[in-house]
Amino acid sequence: MAEIRLTGVNKVYPGGTHAVHDVDLHIADGEFMIMVGPSGCAKSTILRMIAGLETPTTGTIEIGGRVVNDVAPKDRDIAMVFQSYALYP
Repeated sequence: MAEIRLTGVNKVYPGGTHAVHDVDLHIADGEFMIMVGPSGCAKSTILRMIAGLETPTTGTIEIGGRVVNDVAPKDRDIAMVFQSYALYP
């Protein structure tokens, strides 16, 4: 595992919808963390940004001490498992 750090992360969608506002988060190497909250409070958006499936509007995302804002999802060495999934043969 690796340390994950979000610093001043914001996500604003086209049209001005502000989904994530100034998030600072530190998850230490080997630490387990959960995010809880009501539907629509940006839990999935934050996880998608860490995985590289969404791009933060501002702020930095670090994995293992390396800024990964411009790193492709496949090169981040991190995975996201979706609650609903589809299997294709």
